[in-house]
Amino acid sequence: MDVSRERLPIPDPQLPPATAIDVRDQRPPFPPRQPLRAPEGAPNVVVVLIDDMGFGAPSAFGGPCRMPTADRLADGGLRYSRFHVTAICSPTRQALLTGRNHHSVGMGVTTEMASAAPGYCGVRPLSAATIGQILQGNGYSTAAFGKWHQTPARDVSAAGPFDRWPTGEGFDAFYGFLCAEMNHWYPLLFDGTKPVEPTRRPEDGYHLSEDLVDHAIDWVRDQRSLKPDHPFFVYLPFGATHAPYHVPPEYRERYRGKFDHGWDAQREITLRRQKEIGVVPPDAELAPWAEGVPHWDELSAAERRAAASLMELYAGFAEHTDVQVGRFVDALEELGELDNTLFFYILGDNGASAEGGIGGTLNEHRFASGIPDSADFINSQDAVLGDATTHAHYPVGWALAMNTPYQWTKQVASHFGGIRDGMIVHWPAGIAERGGIRHQFHHVIDVVPTILEAAGIPHPVEVNGVAQQPIEGTSMLYSFNDAEAPDRHTVQYFEMVGNRGIYHDGWMAVTRHGTPWVMVQDGIRRSFDEDRWELYNTNEDWTQAHDLAAEHPEKLRELQQLFLIEAAKHNVLPLDDRMTERENPLEAGRLDLMGQRRSVTFHAGAKRLTEETAPNVKNRSHSLTAEVVVPPGGAEGVLVAQGGRFGGWSFYFHEGRPSYAYNYFGLVVHRVRAPHPVPPGEHEIRLEFRYDGGGVGRGGDATLLVDGQEVATGRIDATIPYYFAFDETFDIGVDRATPVTDDYPVLDNRFTGRLHWLRVDLGDDLHTDLAAEHAFRTAHE
Repeated sequence: MDVSRERLPIPDPQLPPATAIDVRDQRPPFPPRQPLRAPEGAPNVVVVLIDDMGFGAPSAFGGPCRMPTADRLADGGLRYSRFHVTAICSPTRQALLTGRNHHSVGMGVTTEMASAAPGYCGVRPLSAATIGQILQGNGYSTAAFGKWHQTPARDVSAAGPFDRWPTGEGFDAFYGFLCAEMNHWYPLLFDGTKPVEPTRRPEDGYHLSEDLVDHAIDWVRDQRSLKPDHPFFVYLPFGATHAPYHVPPEYRERYRGKFDHGWDAQREITLRRQKEIGVVPPDAELAPWAEGVPHWDELSAAERRAAASLMELYAGFAEHTDVQVGRFVDALEELGELDNTLFFYILGDNGASAEGGIGGTLNEHRFASGIPDSADFINSQDAVLGDATTHAHYPVGWALAMNTPYQWTKQVASHFGGIRDGMIVHWPAGIAERGGIRHQFHHVIDVVPTILEAAGIPHPVEVNGVAQQPIEGTSMLYSFNDAEAPDRHTVQYFEMVGNRGIYHDGWMAVTRHGTPWVMVQDGIRRSFDEDRWELYNTNEDWTQAHDLAAEHPEKLRELQQLFLIEAAKHNVLPLDDRMTERENPLEAGRLDLMGQRRSVTFHAGAKRLTEETAPNVKNRSHSLTAEVVVPPGGAEGVLVAQGGRFGGWSFYFHEGRPSYAYNYFGLVVHRVRAPHPVPPGEHEIRLEFRYDGGGVGRGGDATLLVDGQEVATGRIDATIPYYFAFDETFDIGVDRATPVTDDYPVLDNRFTGRLHWLRVDLGDDLHTDLAAEHAFRTAHE
């Protein structure tokens, strides 16, 4: 029976009226209630998204990272050589799932940097339904597995609301994480909205990427067993290859010595392969090298070894991830579903990341706070690279090489290195050519309209009673079976933290506003009017290698005006280039869960909290007070902890003695400990931290008290100024994921006594001003 699909949910069918007292006499008999069905012939849909991978990284696009599944799908489908994203993760994901530009749906930056401005608020408007909601409302089974990173930061707690969690945005099932990155050995996950932790451990062979695919395969098998006549939609966004680079050692070893030739030579090798494959034209040139980034022959031997080892690690991480995608593809094939599955394999949510700095790092949060790692230090950790004790990120030079042949990196929305990624479409039932290449210009917002056209589903005009804003993407279906079809997506703006670009019919005007590896601002604001605009004719200059601004000033002005028109249309204005400041809700102008509260009391069973929903103890005096019952024989374990091995603090019992540990970026762990165990019975245990003040990242004095009596004091020389960790949490009665201190085990560290309650009291000396940030950065240069 035909149904109208323009308004969702689709109304229940009208049944005939009752015509008899006895059901046996009912004419016509009541028909059985039929389940909602997708249009006849609608394909299954799979979207796989890789994190932080540049155009020139995967083997399917000429790169050095072996990705056999990407190669296989590309050889059986299509490579898209001019596919674009938004230069950073959350915006790409919101655009991917809604079919609208990222500012049009409130995601101008990541969720942790949201502000009050409409284009940057971090809240998807109800007028922009997700593809999950649309397909779910049209009879599809839907599920998501992996990194979400679209839920407003203040909503990620046990208090919700849950309407913008995956299960509130059109997915029947979700298994994964909601934040920017995750520890792949000890992840903190959600099953639906329930916090969960894997029962297996790394020593048992656990790895997050493998776990995600296991769940995805199980879910698809259940759908085929129970609802074989219903198509399914699987969204599989991996946490890989975003830092930390966590990978089984055998994958890293496959690349041992493979990058000793360095990033300059790798760019040449990759470009040659790209020309052979056909994803760039024969006359494509390497775009200019980024100023300030050393060439390989300018590095010392120690620096070259450190850089090569981090690239070996990244390449192994990429291959391992692709192998997991292969397991999922194999499962689809075994079920007989692969041929009729519209499969998008998007090889990057932005360009390769330069957030590891010039030399790379074993702790990206440490580098983000202005503290680089030396090559000697990185080399000293060679034997453990990729395990749970490291949080590695490769150097800028490799990011530039992984974006070959383009210039710049993640965050830089003005240049193709930040916004152009490889994309593969595989659909044997709908695409005749095998191994084809499509050069049409497309953008991540084009995925939703492509899916809808392939499934025969209209763009809804209303969802759950809310009128829908237009889908802004252009379906790619026209290009599936016509390699020579002229472009239909002819205008596209780009913007990220002030970096801007505008594309129109091959011409592109761009301006870079910031440098992505300068993670801490210097307090000197650069006016947007000072930015220098460049102009490229990408119809002739594929890689933005030749700036034509001086030769064609009229064309440049025309495109600058077009950028302003598009920016006004899509809520890009006012431009906002703030970085670290926006991690603080007060500076950013957004609401957060704690607001102005200075005292928060938690019960013993409180669920884990993210950094955005926990009390903010950074850069201020504060106290921790716990009412506990110590059992006979003494107490052990954690009362409260935040962060982990790479930075954080913990209030705990060790050998029966109250203790406090402050882990400064994994470099040093300061401890304050009572001299004697606490006797059995009920006690008040308290930690008072008196912050020095005078800026961010300063030190302070920590004092332990038992039943109001001071028992120990100690000095914390410096504190973490901006962020403890994206992949760790604030935990009551336990320290989840990695431990803040080795005084207790990784997982089995729950408090063995009884915790009645724990209260956090915050002082008023919170420091966030730019001058203080500049002083902190200068002190560590």
